[in-house]
Amino acid sequence: MPKPTILTVDDDPQVSQAISRDLRARYGEHYRIVRAGSGADALEVLAQLAVRDRPVALIASDQRMPQMTGIEFLDRSRVHAPGARLLLLTAYADTDVAIRAINDIGLDHYLLKPWDPPEDRLYPVIDDLLAAWQRDHPDDGSEVRVVGHRWSERSHDVKTFLARNHVPYRWYDVERDEGADRLVQAAAAGPDDLPLVLLPDADPLRAPTTLALAAALGLRTTADQPLYDVCIVGGGPAGLAAAVYAASEGLSTVIVEREAPGGQAGTSAAIENYLGFPKGLSGADLTQRAVAQVARFGAEMVLARDVLGLEQRGPVHAVRFDEGEIEARAVIVATGVSYRRLEAPGLEDVTGRGVYYGATASEASQVEGDEVYLVGAANSAGQAALQLARYAKRVVMIVRGASLVDSMSSYLIDRIEATPTIEVRTRTVVAAGRGTDHLEGLTLEHRDTGEREDVAASWLFVFIGASPRTDWLGEGVLRDDHGFVVTGPERLGLVQSDTWTLAHRAPFALETSVPGVFAAGDVRLDSMKRVASAVGEGAMSVHLVHRYLATI
Repeated sequence: MPKPTILTVDDDPQVSQAISRDLRARYGEHYRIVRAGSGADALEVLAQLAVRDRPVALIASDQRMPQMTGIEFLDRSRVHAPGARLLLLTAYADTDVAIRAINDIGLDHYLLKPWDPPEDRLYPVIDDLLAAWQRDHPDDGSEVRVVGHRWSERSHDVKTFLARNHVPYRWYDVERDEGADRLVQAAAAGPDDLPLVLLPDADPLRAPTTLALAAALGLRTTADQPLYDVCIVGGGPAGLAAAVYAASEGLSTVIVEREAPGGQAGTSAAIENYLGFPKGLSGADLTQRAVAQVARFGAEMVLARDVLGLEQRGPVHAVRFDEGEIEARAVIVATGVSYRRLEAPGLEDVTGRGVYYGATASEASQVEGDEVYLVGAANSAGQAALQLARYAKRVVMIVRGASLVDSMSSYLIDRIEATPTIEVRTRTVVAAGRGTDHLEGLTLEHRDTGEREDVAASWLFVFIGASPRTDWLGEGVLRDDHGFVVTGPERLGLVQSDTWTLAHRAPFALETSVPGVFAAGDVRLDSMKRVASAVGEGAMSVHLVHRYLATI
């Protein structure tokens, strides 16, 4: 692939030369630095690059230019460089305009001038923007290739695992893509070998298990040590925050995650109310940043391991897998929640083959030109509807309640109402599904009138309720009737007075009915079910772990 382009636009020759000089010094080895003196000139440059099929990674434009402002130019630049990251260079007096541009044109970042020293004020911003662009535009030569059937549940699982672990891949559908047959024949693969996973420098993987796939990709699937200070079960926001704080404070730390870091938040197309990110950020971006912090402080992350049990062995706790275990002095349960299953006849048979719980960005791109149905009315459903609407011909939201107001943030409702390809059907439920090899149709029922309607449908995404997976904790860890973990002295005392075994102290705020076992995030009873609160609880749990370790 030719060097991607970084384009700078400024009508002041001195400023233009200065930013080009700074960018060339840092990025010139891997990027082509091009500058233009006006918005009109820059549009011509972008048109030429588009004709030559030259990728544009970043466009940095001054705001105050004659004839065409920076925001006007950046908006028009989307025609020729739709994937480029957009950076506005502006004065303090124009910050209000820049903030509005985040919503109006999808501006990625604005930077106040002057940016000296660039090592502190310019390069960190550019590094983040270029890293995000690179994640969206991987080098094809290093891509994993997956060959399978569009409606195969195992193919869906493999693609989801790769996407959520930020492994670039190219998908080949055996029924639709011309190159799929060639790859199947080259690998001498039969129907039972699908999905076929082709790695650049390894033998083909034939219908691999998640554990085998993770190992082949070089992901860590076993722990290095037999005993840790703290074992964190679950790699969502709460678990990742706990790992960062624990490892940074000198505790030997391991995270065990059965699928991929990020939890439900990791699949979100946009988290727009997270403090410090005015443009918002995707769940994948937040997860990748957090995982980098975890690695930086030396915590281990063990993937593709399903935790089956928890045992107390004197002063340590054992977290058991199907093969092997990890012992730790303290355990933080941060397994989050899963979307609750939709109870309607005919859906279970086609789950993973048209019916999906949650959605990743890779699934959104595969619905192009189709009609999509989505069940749910919370923020996660709203974000998914907006993401799917970028590709689908129409997105129909099925909502049990009378409106979205009681369950969804107003900024999302406004955006949904402004999207013509999204239809919201209130007081409606999915009464049944039908299909043989995959989902083919749904029956919708109006809750007030009982009227039913049969619709053709190949895609149904479900975002309802919260179901914690806590059965592995055993009888010792107290949970409510829905499986949420009970924590803290007040709650434990209210629910059952004889669950706590220590006489010399009461349980700490996030401690469960088993001393040394803590819970943080959505898995905990009465948690807020927000990313920010999960991060806060993850950090708080480490403080309590320190207090616990001082008592044993």
